[in-house]
Amino acid sequence: MTGGEVAGILVAVFWAILVSFLAVVLVRLAQTLKATTKMVADVTEQAVPLLADASATVRSAQTQLDRVDAIASDVQEVTSNASALSSTVASTFGGPLVKVAAFGYGVRKALGRGGDGADVPRVSSRRTVIVGRTVPSSRRRKQKG
Repeated sequence: MTGGEVAGILVAVFWAILVSFLAVVLVRLAQTLKATTKMVADVTEQAVPLLADASATVRSAQTQLDRVDAIASDVQEVTSNASALSSTVASTFGGPLVKVAAFGYGVRKALGRGGDGADVPRVSSRRTVIVGRTVPSSRRRKQKG
């Protein structure tokens, strides 16, 4: 064999190895693409129902929020009505009730039945002051003895 024939054979073997390598790579790439396609299809099959459920949940939550908003506005209206009623009752009955109470107090004072007991002197408990503080009489006896 001549040098040219050997070089031709080497080139042919090189091309055969290169084509075989590329064939293996293409087969692996095809398998990877098939697996990826199957995975995307599976995710799509699972994601569509999940998205539908999520959409239904969001709609339900919006309905509940609308109800809560209506309840809150009703409570606000009831509160303002109660406040108005309270101020009306206070202005209507408050003044006359104070006058009746004052009259009753005056009658009790006039009849001498006491009232707050301002006429009767109160007995105060004796305390001893020691360097800026007060000590009850029970503790004072212990300190002296």
